[in-house]
Amino acid sequence: MDIIRLDFKSGLEALLKANPIRAIFLGVRIGDPTAVGQEQFSPSSPGWPPFMRVNPVLDWSYRDVWAFLLACKVPYCSLYDRGYTSIGSIHDTVPNALLCRSESSSSEDKFRPAYLLSDGRLERAGRAKKLISQSSSVICNGLRSDDVNLQSMFTASVIAVGDEILFGTVEDRMGSILCRKLHLIGWAVAHIAVTRNDIDSVAEEVERQKSRNDMVFIYGGVGPLPSDVTVAGVAKAFGVRMAPDEEFEEYLRHLIGERCTGHRNEMAQLPEGITELWHHEKLSVPLIKCQNVIILTATNIDELDEEWNCLIELMKSNGLLAITEPFVLKRLSTTLSDVEAAQPLSEMCFEFPDLFIGGYRESRKDPLIISFKGKDKGRISAAAEALCNKFHPGAFSEID
Repeated sequence: MDIIRLDFKSGLEALLKANPIRAIFLGVRIGDPTAVGQEQFSPSSPGWPPFMRVNPVLDWSYRDVWAFLLACKVPYCSLYDRGYTSIGSIHDTVPNALLCRSESSSSEDKFRPAYLLSDGRLERAGRAKKLISQSSSVICNGLRSDDVNLQSMFTASVIAVGDEILFGTVEDRMGSILCRKLHLIGWAVAHIAVTRNDIDSVAEEVERQKSRNDMVFIYGGVGPLPSDVTVAGVAKAFGVRMAPDEEFEEYLRHLIGERCTGHRNEMAQLPEGITELWHHEKLSVPLIKCQNVIILTATNIDELDEEWNCLIELMKSNGLLAITEPFVLKRLSTTLSDVEAAQPLSEMCFEFPDLFIGGYRESRKDPLIISFKGKDKGRISAAAEALCNKFHPGAFSEID
């Protein structure tokens, strides 16, 4: 064993410079964060020293790894016998709570060994959970602000999948309802999109949004029909394959019985290595979570309400949801023209960069509505008053 006391990239450069190495065997598996886009033989990434990455266990599951280690009596880190299932640094590694022995009184045998974890997809539950947050400043009203409230704001993206929406055949009511629900828990919706019933289209949109937002919610296209491509699109966005899930198939069997034979197994395929099934007694099928992407199976408003309430309960219990002050909305109505209101509104955006200030009309003949959205009622009232002071008395009337 050679020990190189350098950072990973520098150490790799030194190793390859000193030795005529053309290929390196790695222990990467398909569910690992670094496995995105890799195959059994993959050249090193751009900007890194050139060599061939060889991934002999890329397709191995968590269960495959432990079957090999135990059958061949391969020595392994003793932490795995104490309930650790995914070992990183000392700062983010904890025993997996799913292996806790509730009946144990001794601290040493409080956790069962890693090879007894029944669901290998939850291997990385052995990492300390942290609330996701935005590290960069948030842009509001087109302006970048260093306001503390904006920096701590959580953002979400909403994606609807459906050619029917794009053709105007059906109206997407779920998107607006979901935005309101997110605002009620203090989350800002940074983006809402509608994509085609096409795996590549779904994958491209999910890939864009999952790295920009704390959470992505996607719905539509979940089921046995040829147009139901949402789950496959999510898998492609993460660079993982679809694989049969026995637990999910069991739920489907209870739900649909033998009515769907030809495509039942395909419906039970989920993104491998990144999927968590979240169970709730009120839901006939578990919620599907792929890292920071939540796949909703609701097809109407009533189902969305029930699914959302269950999701909030589950996220709270898992420590993955930050509920902050809800957004407050104040609206003013005016008969002023857009031209008359434009410059004063631009000044308001500079004076109150921590608020979302906008204007719209229900139709061309309707009054202009000025909306103020934020989390500080005092700031919203001050902004509304400041705008009214820029015009003659009675120019604005308050709606709510």
